Amino acid sequence: MEFVADCRLRMATDLFTHVWDPVVLAALTAGPQRRRALRVNIGGISDKSLTEALERLVGSGLVHRRSYAEAPPRVDYALTALGRTFADGPMRALADWVVQHGDDLIEAEEAP
Repeated sequence: MEFVADCRLRMATDLFTHVWDPVVLAALTAGPQRRRALRVNIGGISDKSLTEALERLVGSGLVHRRSYAEAPPRVDYALTALGRTFADGPMRALADWVVQHGDDLIEAEEAP
């Protein structure tokens, strides 16, 4: 199998390579949220990292950005149907695997 720059496997793995993207997606599985709520719910994420993650996820079609014509302006973010399939499929499988094997990973990292 040849792995070219634009192959689907590389596209899929890119979804996991940005540190905060899977975390933002996981937070959005609870439902639509405003930016401030995401910052509160995701400990340790900076404004810049959240902005970059949201831009990538909106650009990839996994997250929808909705603006409301209100004063003050209001924006919320939600998983798209595609984002839901990603969260419920590969992300769920990875989370289940980490729950089962997380201690083994930690042990291996701490071994001399």
